[in-house]
Amino acid sequence: MKFGGGTHLFCKLAAAVCAAAGIFAAIPAYAADGGEEAVAPVQAVYGIYQNGIGWTENTEDNTCLKAHADSYVTCFRASVGGQPAGMTGTLAYQVNLSGSGWLDWEENLSQAGTTDSVMPLEAVRMKLTGELAALYDVYYSVLQNGAWSESVMNGQTAGTEGKGLRIDGIRVALTVKGAVPGEPKLMAAGRVLDPTKPMVALTFDDGPSKETIRILECLEANGGRATFFMVGNRIASYPNTVKRMVDMGCEPASHTWEHRDITRLSEAVLLTDLTRVDDTLEAVAGVRTRLMRPPGGAVNGPAKSALAKQGVPAILWSVDTKDWKTRNANKTIDAVLSKVRDGDIVLMHDLYGSTADAAAVLIPELTRRGYQLVTVSELAAYRGGMTPGLSYSQFWH
Repeated sequence: MKFGGGTHLFCKLAAAVCAAAGIFAAIPAYAADGGEEAVAPVQAVYGIYQNGIGWTENTEDNTCLKAHADSYVTCFRASVGGQPAGMTGTLAYQVNLSGSGWLDWEENLSQAGTTDSVMPLEAVRMKLTGELAALYDVYYSVLQNGAWSESVMNGQTAGTEGKGLRIDGIRVALTVKGAVPGEPKLMAAGRVLDPTKPMVALTFDDGPSKETIRILECLEANGGRATFFMVGNRIASYPNTVKRMVDMGCEPASHTWEHRDITRLSEAVLLTDLTRVDDTLEAVAGVRTRLMRPPGGAVNGPAKSALAKQGVPAILWSVDTKDWKTRNANKTIDAVLSKVRDGDIVLMHDLYGSTADAAAVLIPELTRRGYQLVTVSELAAYRGGMTPGLSYSQFWH
């Protein structure tokens, strides 16, 4: 089904399916047809502010992002994910705020609209700039008066202004020039993140394993999410675990195919390795990675250049539990609780029963202490974003 006038029906159907199953899946990347070089896929990343509730998490490309049934959209922000290193441009957006008219254009997750009044958004416009505009199109639509509007693109207006109609949802999709988006996914705005409150990204390396499911169950029970840096050759052995990971909104990421030191690999070998992980993950769960963690944290200039070509940053850590060494749940718990702070990326390994035992304590305790347990991408989206080819160990204020 095309992203056009009939998509309101699809989104209603998707709403029913997702409400029943809690599904949130990433969208397959688009590729250019023909030409000497394929155009790297990029994605829209965006969030909405719900009156009386707050910001949703930033969601991924081509997702029907709806406000709660008793709320509506008063503010919007967006950016581009996976933008190739060195490529100029960004996603710019403009909103029509009820009572104020069209506001200034914004970009790079700057807020467009209001978070301190009840006035709703009535219409939006979006456009790409720089080299992005020459290679990609932006499609977008709004949920208004109970139905999704027809999709528009590249600076056109979505929504009806001046008629007292509010926006209750937004979806955005980026495609290679001339392509059209596939079927949209729906994400009910049930998980709300507050950027003014502390966030921590729990990360787990070297899995998946039989212990991973215990960690997922604990995260789900406490409303948290985490990032799992998986060794590619293990993914196919735990397909149901990986699918559940993706379905509940945790972030699958790459830890190379067989845990190799990427500083010792040629660019061609490293790119092949990472692509093999992505192909396996996509075959199992329908998504590809957006992040990678170098085994041992070893990364150098040539490796970073290869990662930039792959469109992924290198994620390190600020809290090292050394759980792989101690294999002791209490020591892992103490390593986190004794030093954790807002913006930390915590390193653990989901191979070990002792780590799953520690997670069963840490997840509810961190939540009780007021930390929002987020994925690395969620944390980065609220703290300035990430650039492919660069490395990040924390996102402190």
